[in-house]
Amino acid sequence: MDTIASLFSFITTPVSWVIVQFHTVYGALFGDDSGWAWGLSIVSLVILIRICLIPLFVKQIKATRAMQTLQPEMKKIQERYKNDKQRQSEEMMKLYKETGTNPLSSCLPILAQSPFFFALYHVLNSIANNDTVGVINDSLLKSAQKAHIFGAPLAAKFTDSSADVAELDASLTTVRIVTAVMIVLMSASQFYTQRQLMTKNVDTTVKTPFMQQQKMLMYVFPIMFAVFGINFPVGVLVYWLTTNVWTMGQQMYVIRNNPTPGSKAQAAYLERLTKHVTSHGKTRGRGERAIVKAIVAKGRDRNEHERKFINGLSKAGLAAQADGTVVKSEGAVVTVAEDGTPTTAGAAPRRQQPKRQSKAQRQSGAKQAGEPTSLEKSDEPEDAKPGAAKKAEPKPGSGARSKAQSGQRKGGPQRPKSPSKK
Repeated sequence: MDTIASLFSFITTPVSWVIVQFHTVYGALFGDDSGWAWGLSIVSLVILIRICLIPLFVKQIKATRAMQTLQPEMKKIQERYKNDKQRQSEEMMKLYKETGTNPLSSCLPILAQSPFFFALYHVLNSIANNDTVGVINDSLLKSAQKAHIFGAPLAAKFTDSSADVAELDASLTTVRIVTAVMIVLMSASQFYTQRQLMTKNVDTTVKTPFMQQQKMLMYVFPIMFAVFGINFPVGVLVYWLTTNVWTMGQQMYVIRNNPTPGSKAQAAYLERLTKHVTSHGKTRGRGERAIVKAIVAKGRDRNEHERKFINGLSKAGLAAQADGTVVKSEGAVVTVAEDGTPTTAGAAPRRQQPKRQSKAQRQSGAKQAGEPTSLEKSDEPEDAKPGAAKKAEPKPGSGARSKAQSGQRKGGPQRPKSPSKK
């Protein structure tokens, strides 16, 4: 660790100068030799560095959004070459090169603050070895050695011996308890930061190298901090714990207000946005308009959460416009089905065929109408019926025989049987 820190010794002078300037301010409030004065100076150094890294963070967000726009293309490549992993990787790299995206862009803030981290380690290690460094002279060196945070000196380490800790006016047990607690908090905050990124802000429908990278970092970084943390001075642990808390809060803000499409965070965000837009009838701020604009531009490529958002606006009588605004819709309300096909909710209902009735239902309906059914016998004589006479008269030329002719034939002389031959 000392060898790595020596590589960044060129930046120790600016880092030490910033710490001394903050110490001058906090020393006037808490005392020059107070642990709060030196501890808050380190925390302020972290905040200053992270503010300076905001442009890199914005670049990281843009690169991440560019990766998200490539999700449909990545999915096509995975389906096309699902049996050829090598060709799949080659096509992925070709897609990154054509679009100018980089899946490793999420590591930019960590890589950018690494020089400051090792420079601070070099400064605190020099204080522990009773060496002046940067703008820290002998008087500031003695003041920093007297500074304790919860009973542990800023320059003390978990691996220090009892004699080394005694020279800093502290006990080894106190140093190890404080450093162990800070290492656990540092590792836990790092793990939680990566876990909320994987569980809330990742589109799980498409597996990309970015997801595999984040999953690896979720387990690798906490283990690294736990292993190397025992060699970090207390002041460096304060620095790294502060930057982890900053990263965690910054990421929670981004996940809540600018989530990844297709993730659980987007579903929660669009649900809140639907309630707000339907109650006020408009979008607020550039962020909301940008998200609505992106959803409208997708058209049939919208995911499930985005279709649900558009349908929610339609049911409330609103329509999202191409510029991200929301206006009242006129006429039929158009909703989007799960397969992406639009359906008209306010159109005329489809005409339904009447239900087929049973024989008993038809007879009961005829009784109510006063019409005789086929099962009921009429009291009227058959001769009085209008169709009886026509029915009795045989049709001319029809070949029909009357009852008299048929009777004569039946009652007339019959032809004798011929005798049988014996």
